[in-house]
Amino acid sequence: MSKVFGYPVFDGTGEMILTTYDNDYKEMRMDIRVYRLKQGETRNFDREGEETAVLLLSGKITYEWEGNRETVSRKDVFTEGPWCLHVCGGKKVKVTAEEATEILVQCTQNERLFASRLHAPEDAPWGYSSVGKFGNVAKRRVNTIFDHDICPESNMVLGEVLNDRGNWSGYLPHRHPQPETYLFKFDRPEGFGASFVGDQVFKSVNNSFSAIPGGELHPQAVAPGFQMYTCWMIRHLEGNPWLQTDRCEDERYVWMHDAEF
Repeated sequence: MSKVFGYPVFDGTGEMILTTYDNDYKEMRMDIRVYRLKQGETRNFDREGEETAVLLLSGKITYEWEGNRETVSRKDVFTEGPWCLHVCGGKKVKVTAEEATEILVQCTQNERLFASRLHAPEDAPWGYSSVGKFGNVAKRRVNTIFDHDICPESNMVLGEVLNDRGNWSGYLPHRHPQPETYLFKFDRPEGFGASFVGDQVFKSVNNSFSAIPGGELHPQAVAPGFQMYTCWMIRHLEGNPWLQTDRCEDERYVWMHDAEF
């Protein structure tokens, strides 16, 4: 059985590997890596037969693709919204760091063609979820950078969550048949939370990740005093894409929707 949680580290080149098609997290069916770039450093991405999303986590970069060039910045994932370039297979992307920068690169196999798109913060606005519900302890802000509605040719979904301090997310406990990967970050280095994958529980810390097989329940929680960021990435299944309505809440907990606490 594949592993479901990881504590990766950056290597000497500034690369941190989460999931690949043949490592311990291959059930995710995605290649997900995070890169730290020094000022002036460049990274090139050119994957034949694989779509690629390059998400800016922090810093300032210049994207170059198909004759386009755009310089964008993001102070951090807690205070500013996302910039993300999404391209289909065979499209070359060059990223140059204008200052110390961190990016996430999400890829999966896909032969379909679609127009490249640079998603800006205003394209993926934060929206509060579960305010006032479940005792008001499951409040979080969510954005969706792209999904099946935004890019139906894609085999992936990409979005972000910001938990309020001491709150839960992915609540009510829910499952879906598509595999999902969470990358966690905290606003303080000692920050931590709890990540549930089925009946297993793991301590989430900065740069840890959860690799959730299809069909497993996966609520999350963050300790009081800390804000938790989650980059959520889903891999569609052939003939069964993940949709925003596909939460499939565990029937044991749905009574909470109408409960008063």
